[in-house]
This record gives sequence, C-alpha cells and structure tokens, in this order.
Amino acid sequence: MNEIIESFFKDRSIVDHHLMSYNTFIPTEDNPNSILQRIIDSTRISDMDEPGEMVLDPSKTAGRIIKIRFGRRKLKNNEYEPPTVYVSTSKGRGGSDTNKIYTPMEARLKDFTYSAEIIIRFTVIECDEKGENCAENEPEEVKIGDLPIMVKSKLCVLHPDNINEYIEEKMTRNPKFQNKKLSYEEKLKLLQEDPRDPGGYFVVSGTERALITLEDLAPNRILVEYEEKYDTKVETAKVFSEKEGYRALIAVEKKVDGILVVSIPVVNGTIPLVVLLKALGLEKDEDIYKMIVTDQRMEPIILANIEDAEKEDNYSESGIKTKEDAIEYLEKRFAAGQAREYRERRISQILDTNLLPHLGDSPETRMKKAMYLSRMARAVLELHFGIRKEDDKDHLANKRMKLAGDLLEEIFRQSFESLLKDLKYHLERTYNRKKGIKLRAAVRQDVLTQKILHAMSTGNWVGGRTGVSQLLDRTSHMSMISHLRRISSPLTRSQPHFEARDLHATQWGRMCPNETPEGQNCGLVKNAALIINISNDVSEEEIIKLLEKFGIKYYNFDPGNMTRIYLNGDLIGFHPDGRALVRDMREKRRSGYLDINVNIRYDEFTNEIIINSDRGRLRRPVMVLEDGKIKYTKELRKMILNREITVDDLFSKGVLEWLDADEEENAYVAVYAYDVPKRCPHCNTPLSRKDVEWMDLNEAGENVVLKCRFCNNEFTMKNLLTQEHTHLEIDPSIILGPIAGSIPYPDHNSSSRVTLGAAMLKQSLGLSSSNYRRRPDTRQHLLHYPQKPLVKTMSIDVTGYNQRPAGQNMVVAILSFHGYNIEDALIMNKASIERGLGRSSFFRTYQTEERRYPGGEEDKIEIPSSDVSGKREESAYAYLDEDGLISPETYVKGGDVLIGKTSPPRFLEEQPGLLGPQKRRESSVGMRPEETGIVDSVMLTSSENNNRLVKIKVRDLRIPELGDKFASRHGQKGVLGAIIPQEDMPFTEDGVIPDLIINPHAIPSRLTVGHLLEMIAGKVGSMEGRVVDGTVFSGEPEEKLRETMEKYGFKYSGRETMYDGVTGRKYLADIFVGVIYYQKLHHMVAGKFHVRSRGPMQILTRQPTEGRSRLGGLRFGEMERDTLIGHGAAMVIKDRLLDQSDGTTLWVCGNPECGHIAIHDWKRGTNRCPVCGNTTNIYPIETSYAFKLMRDELISLGVVMRLQLGDMK
Repeated sequence: MNEIIESFFKDRSIVDHHLMSYNTFIPTEDNPNSILQRIIDSTRISDMDEPGEMVLDPSKTAGRIIKIRFGRRKLKNNEYEPPTVYVSTSKGRGGSDTNKIYTPMEARLKDFTYSAEIIIRFTVIECDEKGENCAENEPEEVKIGDLPIMVKSKLCVLHPDNINEYIEEKMTRNPKFQNKKLSYEEKLKLLQEDPRDPGGYFVVSGTERALITLEDLAPNRILVEYEEKYDTKVETAKVFSEKEGYRALIAVEKKVDGILVVSIPVVNGTIPLVVLLKALGLEKDEDIYKMIVTDQRMEPIILANIEDAEKEDNYSESGIKTKEDAIEYLEKRFAAGQAREYRERRISQILDTNLLPHLGDSPETRMKKAMYLSRMARAVLELHFGIRKEDDKDHLANKRMKLAGDLLEEIFRQSFESLLKDLKYHLERTYNRKKGIKLRAAVRQDVLTQKILHAMSTGNWVGGRTGVSQLLDRTSHMSMISHLRRISSPLTRSQPHFEARDLHATQWGRMCPNETPEGQNCGLVKNAALIINISNDVSEEEIIKLLEKFGIKYYNFDPGNMTRIYLNGDLIGFHPDGRALVRDMREKRRSGYLDINVNIRYDEFTNEIIINSDRGRLRRPVMVLEDGKIKYTKELRKMILNREITVDDLFSKGVLEWLDADEEENAYVAVYAYDVPKRCPHCNTPLSRKDVEWMDLNEAGENVVLKCRFCNNEFTMKNLLTQEHTHLEIDPSIILGPIAGSIPYPDHNSSSRVTLGAAMLKQSLGLSSSNYRRRPDTRQHLLHYPQKPLVKTMSIDVTGYNQRPAGQNMVVAILSFHGYNIEDALIMNKASIERGLGRSSFFRTYQTEERRYPGGEEDKIEIPSSDVSGKREESAYAYLDEDGLISPETYVKGGDVLIGKTSPPRFLEEQPGLLGPQKRRESSVGMRPEETGIVDSVMLTSSENNNRLVKIKVRDLRIPELGDKFASRHGQKGVLGAIIPQEDMPFTEDGVIPDLIINPHAIPSRLTVGHLLEMIAGKVGSMEGRVVDGTVFSGEPEEKLRETMEKYGFKYSGRETMYDGVTGRKYLADIFVGVIYYQKLHHMVAGKFHVRSRGPMQILTRQPTEGRSRLGGLRFGEMERDTLIGHGAAMVIKDRLLDQSDGTTLWVCGNPECGHIAIHDWKRGTNRCPVCGNTTNIYPIETSYAFKLMRDELISLGVVMRLQLGDMK
C-alpha cells in the first residue's frame, strides 16, 4: 500500500496538523466561524455584560448607558451576523501603507515579527439613563494589535493562494521573469525560501519559534479512579469542566461511611451530594433515587445519603427536605453574616458559574447539572461495586492534543480581555458628551501585541506553563521536522511518574515508540507517528439531528434496560439497540453523510455509546473491511497512482478511515492480509513484502493472488483476513515517526539503540536548508559533501531526506587497531579526510543595532576614537574599514573587533561635567574568545524601529580531528581516536582501504544487528549501483543481500581477507567490511576545547570566572580535591584552592576580647582595629576572599564572628 502513503504526503506537508490548526484559528473568507471570532463573540468583562458586549459604568458617563458591541449577535434561525474580526496582511482591509507585506525572509533578516493586523468592527450604542431611546452609531473598524503569522499558513505570503499576488509585482519589474511561467517551487526560490521548508513555525523578532503540541487530560469527561487518602482507597469521579477558557475541576467522592460529597473549586471543603442536588432543583427523593440507582446494590447507599441529608440537627435544625432548605444551608456555609442580596448572588454564582460551567451558566441549566452530578455519583458507585473499571489516565481516549491554534486561542483570550479592560478604563476616563466616544484613540494596540509577543518569545504561557514556544532546532532538516512534530506532557519531570512514561498500547500508530529523549524527560516528551490526524470539532447539533432520525429517546431518569448515549461526555439520550445504532452511524460516516471527524464507540461492559466530535483527538488511518474484504480496488489503486484522486477521496468514500483511541477499542485490526513466502515459488528469489503485488485486492477469497516483481509470475497465499476483522493496517511501518523510520532495519536492533539512533540523527550535520547563505541564524552547520544514503527507508523518501541529507557513506571495517579504538573510539583514514570526508563549516552570526536612547542619545557604528572610555588596543580594530565594519573574507581570531561601535554613557554621573563634552563608551562587537574564522558576509539593513542593523556571519572550517563525534544510524556513536595515514591502514585483497575502523566489541553486547545488515546492504548497493530498501518490517531480506554478495565474488558472511598496512602481513581472522552511512554530529572539539592559565576574575568573589565563553578557569572540584588529599599533597591543595584562586590577606586584631578585622588608616599609615581602637598587636592572616564575604554577610545579620589566632592563645 505504499502508493497510499506516497500520495498522502504529495498533498500534505509533514507538519500539516499545525497548519490546519492555525488555519481553523484565523478568520479567512472560507472560515467565517473561526476560533478567533468565537473568542470575541463569547468575551465579556463582567458577569453583568452580555457576551460580545461591554457596558461602560453609568457613574462615569453622566448617567447615560453606553454599550460597545464587538461580537456577533445570534439571529433567530441560529445563524450569526457577518464576522466582526478580520486579519489583514495589508492587502486586505484596514492595512496601512507602513504595514507592507513582508516575506518570512525579510522578517528573519530585519529582526521583525512576521505578523498581520487584527481589525475588529466596533459598534457604539448610546442610550439615555433608563436604557431607552438607543442610538446605534456607524460601525467603526479599529486595529487592535498584531497576530504572528505561521509560515505557509493561509495568511502567509508563501501560501499557494497568496504567492502569485506578491510575485507579480516582482516579475513585472524584473525583465528576466517576463512572460515566464514559474512553478510553485521556483516562486519560493524567488522569495529566497527553501522549497523543502515545511512551514508550521513563527518568526518572532527575527528568530524562528515552534509551538510544541501539548498533551492534556480531556475536558468534560468523567474519569473514575481510586484516590489514596489517609491509607484508605476512596472512590472518586472527576471532571475538568471547561468552557470558553474557564476550567473547573469538579469531583464526587464516596467517603468511608458511604456519604457522597462534591468538591467545587471556589469553595472550601465539600458539599453533601444530596444537598447540592436539592439546591439545583431535584427536590423529590424518588427522583434522586431514580437518577442514580441502576443496580439493587446501590439502593442502601443512596437511601442512607438521603436520610443523612434529611436528618434533623445534621446539616440544619429541621433537616434539608426542600430546595429552599438546601440553598439556606449553602448560604450559611459560604456567605454567613452577609446581606441577603449578596448571599443570593454568591450562591447563584457557585451553582451557575463555578459548578460544571460546560453545561451552561444560567439558572435554566441547573436541572441538567443535577443529572450530570447524579451520573458522576452513579459512576462512583459502579466503581465501588465492580460494574465499571477504574479509568486509565494514560489512555489516549482521555487525552487531547493542544496544537498551535489551541495554544494561540488561550493566549489571545487572555490578551483580548486585558485590551478590553484597558479600553473600558480609557473610555470612562476620557468620556465627553459633546465629543462622543473616540474608539480609535482609546484602543492601545500594544497591550494585545506585547502580551502575545512576550508569550511567544519566552515560552511562558497561560496557566504557568513554560517551554510552550521553543527556538526551532535547525541543526539539520530532520531535527526541524522532529521539533515540529513533538508532543509534550504537562507532568513535571522531577517526579517519577512511571506509568505516564510507559509506552501505552493506545500509542500504536499515533506516537513513535522509539523517539523520546533519554534522561529526565524520557517518556514525557513524545513524537507523532508518520501519518496522524488531529481531529477538528464538529457541530453537535448536526449529530443530534442524525441521532433523532435513528430513534434516540430522552428520559429524565435512567430506564435501565437501554443503551446510554454520550456526545463529548454529555448524556444526550437512550436507545434500545446500541450495537445497531453504532453500525448505522458508521455506515453514514463511510457514505459521507456524517463528518469524518466524528468517532463512535460502543462499550459492552457498561452498555454505553461514546460519540466524540471535539478537537484534539490523535487519530490514525486504517483500511476499512466489510465481510472480511477491503474496499480498495484495482481501479482505485490505478487512480491513486495516476494522481486522478487523492487520499482524501479514499477517506470520503469510506475506503480508509481515521480511528481515535476510543473507537479503536471496538476495532479488530489485522496487521497483514497475507504472509509472503521466503522465496518465490517460480524463480526462487528471496522475497520481501515490497517484492510482491497483491492482485485481487477486494475480490480475494480464501487465498490471495500475489505477483512476483522479478519473474512476473502469480502465486497464491492464504488470506489472513477473517469475518471478525474490522480493519487492516495500511502498512505497519507507519507506527514509527519520521526520525526512527529513517533508520534502516530497526526491527533487527535492540529498542534502546533505535531510541539512541533517533536522538543522534537529530544532531547530525548536513544541508539543513538550501538558503543557508542567506539565513541569519546565530549558529549554523553545513556538511560540505553530504550524500544520499545507499540504504534508504520509506520515511527517507517521504520526508525529503535525500534532498537535504546529513551524512556520508563510508567503507567501514570492524577490527581492533593497536588499542586506538577502545571504548568506541574510531580510526579514520587520513587520505579520506583529505578527500573531504566529514568536512564541515560552522557559521556564527554576530549582530548589533544602533539604538536610540531617551534624551536624543544614540549608538554609533564607527571606529572608536582615542577619547572613548574602555577603548581596546589598536590591533583589535586593525581589520575595520572607515565605516566601522569589517570586510568579507577577512581572517579573524578571538578578540578581533567585527563591528566598531560607541554608545552614550550609561549614567549621568559618568559625565565629567554637565557642560563639558560627553565621553562615549566603547561597545564594539568582537569575535568570541577561542573562536577563529573567516568573515563570510556583511549585511547592513534597518530594523523594525528604523535603526541601522548590522549582521556579520563568520565561517569556520571544521576538518575532522581527534575528539570529534561520529555515529551510525543505529546508535553506534564514537569519537575519533586516531587519524592514520593511508599507507598504514589495513587493506583488503582487492586493495580497498576502509575510511573508518570500528571496534568489534561495539556490536555483540549492544545487539545492533541492523548495523551489520546495513553494512552488507551498502556493499550490495555499491556493487549494483542502486539504493537498497531497509524499511522496517519490509526491507530487502538478508538472504537476498548475502546471495548478491556471492554473485559479485564476496564471501556469504560479509567478511574479507585483510592485510596489515604497516607489516603487509595477512590478518589471521577474516574482517567484516561493508559500506554504511555515518553522520558527523555537532559535538566537535573545536566548539569545546578550552584551556587557560590566568584570566578574568569575578568582581564580587574574586574567583576566576566560569565557562568557556567568559574565558573561565578550569574548576578544581570536590573530587579533584579528594585525590590530592589521598596523595597527602597539602601544598598543592593550598596552591589550587587559595593562591591561584581568591587568596587574600586579612589583618586581625590580636586583642583576646576583640578578634575583629582591622583596617588600614591611610593618613597615618598604620593598621587600626575600628572596634577596640587597638593599633599595636595586629596580625596578617592568609584566607580566602569567600571567607571574608561570609563573615561580612554574618555581620550584616547581626552575628559577630570573632577570630582567635591560634598562636595568641
């Protein structure tokens, strides 16, 4: 079924889920009911306001009632008014001339935020004091701020719908492009973009940032579990009730004595369930009984609860029997001693706003809430009696993914509320009846813009989450793809959370089982599998209408013998035959009458139907089976191959479908439809799954007809599909993500090595993007001669790895070599390095801006003159031109100045006299210490504030040297241990000299058999001049590879006779030699090498600075100290920890009663104790400056440390 997977990625980006989420969030012509519009429609500042409206305080507006409407009103036929929010990229509404359309590359170069204007249509309604005689002003369109644009989304210039408009202007001016039709790829190149860049990220202040998908517990779903309380297990039902950004955790638990209590977030303590039900309007005991009891065993508990509430002197003197009694009890508990009006308002706020907000916030919904609480109580009792099992929090059915659109929704909602509060304050403060309301002047755009920008640039999100927005990893093309498909869990990494870190069965096909970091984040940070879909929300009304046609009934109590139907966690009715209903609903979905985002599950254990239509469910694709036959026909296959139809058509025809974790509980998925024989019955060639074609797709009977790719003969195999199977996997290899899927033969490796291999694939150097010369990234790596791997996988084809490779095919021998390759070290051939093996460049961008300061002061890019304070030596400025900038292709080393710059003094005190000339200070940008390189490019432009901005890129050639790290794709990493001249390297009988020698001890204990298979496959690929397929579960069989080697005169085992390069003697053992893809990783000695004798010291502690970037000292730590103590080398310890660090001389008062530190009196030239006045017996002691600091700190706390000299006792 490879053609389905290839077709899927021809139509979609590999980060399509982020783009779809963002496109749902933003208002566009084809998306009038966008999430952004819905936020604006539902926002209100106070509880008194209507949603989408704001009322000014009449006391501040001379008694007049002034409303400002910014949301849409709902019309009678459940339709809405036209949208009130627009997002403009200057070519649309309200765009000003200053906001010309920028491309993402301009934003990167000029340190802009790539953003669009948000414009809202405000309507002011002015009424008199009684709220009558209202006059509605003309609607006014006002810009409220900027929204960052996701690259390649529908708002982006690079989107296929927008790029033509932008490019036409460019083409008309450039005669080279006139009358020339360009493809989409050529248009992207014209805008200096990499055609292979998938988009899905933002450009914020010139840096690329990705929003990481968050995995969170599903809102509005009841989860039952046992909670440990005081050494007893308590049955609890919890629900995270969420509506319009407000989230409340409601819990019902059964106490040890059987009493059911409810906890609500805003109130302290718990409320008895029966009391709360009565307060909500469920007064009759019989109704409460009917609502909860579905099993005779529940009866005594519920009756005991009802009696407990009605018992006198228990909760109130006469017991709680009616709604009024219950409300009175709540008033006494939560608003005691307050005025009646306040008490009523407080209780209605608890019941309507804080209790189960997702069911509504008006008194009419109280009955619905009572039924929901009854259902939670029933779930608790079902858990108690074993009718229901404990819910699994790690089951993906109970999780929802928050993508870029959902995360922006959270931050926009909060920022928009702040903007409205600010607007209200300004309007009330500046209200003038004659002039009227001036909206445009009162809206402060930076309130919204800055809040969104701050969250995007720091990663600090609503609700105290950190690391939501991260700097996009551009080490290689694959590391960027992986970063955009990452899924992060909100659990803290400091706690164990063993269950949450485990691989869960529901992650099959949805999350990659191998790609996760090692260490503290293991299992908490996950990555999406190759083909996933994250559901969008579907209107509940449509589903309810369809269910009504199928005969769904609605009762105020549980009839007991019918199937309960839940839609997004809400009970919506009952049906006599649950199985039939689920079957009919799925039929409707497969025939296109029901949205494909809807998933349905029938739970036999509890006789419930669960229908999900909310967004954020992680789903995977499978083929639909009917009566044991697939619906995928030869005609459909032909149309897919000819690109006449797309994969989306297969979903809408019901050939494929998306399963969420809930619906998969009902599915019985076959992994394969048939087994493949080891060899073809006709031509005897070893076969893999890719070497046969399934001929009678949907017509297969007991046997399937297969055709051999080598001899074109057909043969039959047993059909593995049965009547019980409901679905068939498209291809099992798509359970891995794009990174782990790029490792050849991973099914032959130990799983931990695949995890390690996936981690190192993301650290490999290659061609990260084709526009690397233009990009101003702070750090950039480029492998000079990247190669396509000889052994490829399906993921490599899909992700475009061949176009942006990150490694080289090397001839590798496995042999011990004079002890230079112990502990995973590698031996490299010197001649290979000289031919360009593993050679790379490192680019670093230095930048500065001419800032303007208050008082008309500004920075200046120039060569600092001699009167500038802090000027460096003349030699540091030797390479600068007259304009203060360095020229391209100049060799520079640590400390050399690249950009000469002077700034005004930091403080006014620094000026010699207020009238005298100002002394400027030196603020040039120099090379980092310990780095060398050649200036690659110098760019001069202007920033967002119209200041001069200079970016200088320095490149450094990195030739493999001892200590550089290399790794194969199988987690076999090692550092270079020796570089041996070609004439001393071992060679084979054919005279082949390996590029690399690895140690045989690296293989057996690590179980990386895939490494050996890739070496054999690489050898075959080299001999036949072709690429070998090593895809997981379906790669070319080992037997075939070994036979091909024999065909070319090699041994079946892959070993070869080798000779010692120094002595010329033949090795007694045969050596395993092959061709394998090796990667150079970004951990290079040149970036870590650090040494110092003397250098800068910290001002406070007088100890050497820390870290390579600050020319820091080498830490002589605890363990180093211990070794010297073990040696008894006391003076060496003194030298290291005192003399060479922060040794200082303190003068101590020798007066036995005193013991303070003396000071030097400069006038008299004597030492004097400031406490006792002693000037005679004062003695110097040698101590560390850190000790003096500690003593000073103790004195500041009022603790005196008296020093007694040992020889004075």
